Amino acid sequence: MEVQVQDNNVEKALRVLKRKLTKEGVFRQLKERRWAEKPSDQKRRKERQSKRRLRRQMARARARTSR
Repeated sequence: MEVQVQDNNVEKALRVLKRKLTKEGVFRQLKERRWAEKPSDQKRRKERQSKRRLRRQMARARARTSR
């Protein structure tokens, strides 16, 4: 990942980098891998994520059809 610093504006480049890392999910992965996760907790987390993903897809589909 690359961010260019323009006009010596490092603060703006850091904001752009942080936004890109957040969008890619790097911070979430770091948080998840900080501690060991029990297999049962991992299964529960993955089920919650898949349900959340499905709800988002359904909401987007409803939004597209109501246009």
